[in-house]
Amino acid sequence: MDSTFSKTMSALRKQRGLSQRRAAADLKISQALLSHYETGAREPGLDFVCRACAYYGVSADYLLGLSAWQSSADRALNALAELTAGLDALAQQGRAKLEELKK
Repeated sequence: MDSTFSKTMSALRKQRGLSQRRAAADLKISQALLSHYETGAREPGLDFVCRACAYYGVSADYLLGLSAWQSSADRALNALAELTAGLDALAQQGRAKLEELKK
């Protein structure tokens, strides 16, 4: 596992203002083990990855560094924003062509 997992775990905990002790207790592991996960000294098993995803409300793809989107909802909102921007650009082109034809 690359360092993305450990960096993401640490960042998610810090973003939520949680101490390692609190997060470890909530995740049902020792603080020392959480520290090892966050520094990359140890790699977690699938059960822990699933618990961490549920705890932080992120997808496994995000936690493992396979996606820039924390959740599928984030991904969908981004796709919708891109689609809307594309439609706006197409509408502008259509208006410009219409103005050309009027001349």
